[in-house]
Amino acid sequence: MNFTMLFFVLFILFLFSGIRIIYEYKRGLKFRFGKYISTLKPGFRWIIPVVETIQIVDIRVITINIVSQEVMTSDNVPCSIDGVVFFKINNPEKAILEVEEYMFAINQLSQAALRDVCGKVELDIILSKREEMGKNIKMIVDLETNHWGIEIIDVKVKDIQLPENMKRMMASQAEAERSRRARIILAKAEEQAAAALLKAGKIIDKSPSAIKLRLYQTLANIASEKNSTIVFPFPEEALTRKLKEK
Repeated sequence: MNFTMLFFVLFILFLFSGIRIIYEYKRGLKFRFGKYISTLKPGFRWIIPVVETIQIVDIRVITINIVSQEVMTSDNVPCSIDGVVFFKINNPEKAILEVEEYMFAINQLSQAALRDVCGKVELDIILSKREEMGKNIKMIVDLETNHWGIEIIDVKVKDIQLPENMKRMMASQAEAERSRRARIILAKAEEQAAAALLKAGKIIDKSPSAIKLRLYQTLANIASEKNSTIVFPFPEEALTRKLKEK
């Protein structure tokens, strides 16, 4: 009786030890004595304990960081660049059977691709065309990982660290550029103001009364300060008479 109960308990434990629950976003690769048998779908699954084992693979989009890489650009500027890779496993069998530690392999490929792509262009292109740099890195990495059943969703260049002297030089360059634009705008404003004054002067020259009104307006502006004395060396009528003679 005791032996029967013991056997029954061991049999129940044997059955329970083979129970596996696979979530919807995962897949299970079943191996029997180390040989791949099949891929288990989500749900309740049972394997033969000891004889069979399963390896779980996540098929969601996975994100890994590209460790900051020291890069020398084509214009000989040293900088540190890091990024992020988004990928998804489309074929769990290849991802497990074709490559050892696929996440480590993708990380190393991404680092090498980042150094290769950024080292062939100038610093200004890296700073202004990050999206294009990310697409080029994605193309290189995706070409290699496609054989492993892995799809590279996207690659983003996150941060670019420059030497302090380069930052100061770029700040000086930006300041000089803004100063140049300000001078050009000021010169254009002076040109437009001179053209407007010339046009207004021609109109005023045609009417003595307009000159007199303009004179009165100028006097009113000066008198508003209340700290000046205005002296005319000749009568106002003399100025008007000369204009009429013209």
